[in-house]
Amino acid sequence: MSKQLITGLHHVTAMAGSPQQNVDFYTGILGLRLVKKTVNFDAPDVYHLYYGDETGQPGSILTFFPFRNIRPGTTGLGQAAVTAFSIPKGSVEYWLKRLEQFGIGHEAPRHRFDETVISFADPDGLKLELVANGRDERAPFTYGHIPLEHSIRGFYSVELWESAYERTESLLANQLGHQFVAESGPRRRYSTHAKGKPGQIIDILWDGKKTFGFGGSGTVHHIAFDTPSDEDQLVVREKLLSAGHQATPVLDRQYFHSIYFREPGGVLFEVATTPPGFLYDEDKAHLGESLKLPPWEEHRRGYIESLLEPITLNLEKYASPS
Repeated sequence: MSKQLITGLHHVTAMAGSPQQNVDFYTGILGLRLVKKTVNFDAPDVYHLYYGDETGQPGSILTFFPFRNIRPGTTGLGQAAVTAFSIPKGSVEYWLKRLEQFGIGHEAPRHRFDETVISFADPDGLKLELVANGRDERAPFTYGHIPLEHSIRGFYSVELWESAYERTESLLANQLGHQFVAESGPRRRYSTHAKGKPGQIIDILWDGKKTFGFGGSGTVHHIAFDTPSDEDQLVVREKLLSAGHQATPVLDRQYFHSIYFREPGGVLFEVATTPPGFLYDEDKAHLGESLKLPPWEEHRRGYIESLLEPITLNLEKYASPS
């Protein structure tokens, strides 16, 4: 049996507006942990905020570039359109009450395959889902303002909007180690696990009549797949190049190493290494508390900090409904 080079999702990176609004929503309302506060390496006057489970394990990490005065994006073809989080099977009513408590508009729960799905959006319009299921064995995390038994476990899946599925399916299967799991109408499901484990699922929703999206706040910039090591990443890169995909050289993102490429439908994909992880420069108890800069920007810390809007955790405002 060949080694599994891709183990599932690593992270999803999206665009946002206000950084404080972003922090309030993802830590306060959804209860994710702010595991790293750093900057966009290509635009260091902009935050790069990472949210996840207790230590930011692959498959739990949602990250944002919050640009001031960014234009709103439009969701459409060629995008990772919907990011879904995994919640326990018995937590649907809790989350419906919580979204209503904080005025978050949402659709009525619906069934899809063996799941119950709640669809909603963040303040910038990013499409999100909570997927209730009984198959997630990952440990929960809570700051304490959400009961542990209802807290988000990490990603469930990512949904790609495509005009057709065949070429993207070929890439997922042949270069990224995914298997076809199931289909329902225009939705086709793939996973690195035969039965589709939470955190390892990619859905393709294909519809040639949709218009193409354009980037801006409320849209996903790219999705990243997890690979266990630098050596595994190089094997994946060679597989991509051999198949005619234009993969970048390996880039050092400090908390992981990355390669990037466009899948045939236009979505930007990344393959990111599991190590070194977010404990690289902070201990577990203090993750996300201080601004972390890459070594080449440390000499400009004072200037960079003067450009960034101060952000704080306001968890006391987001206590669970009684």
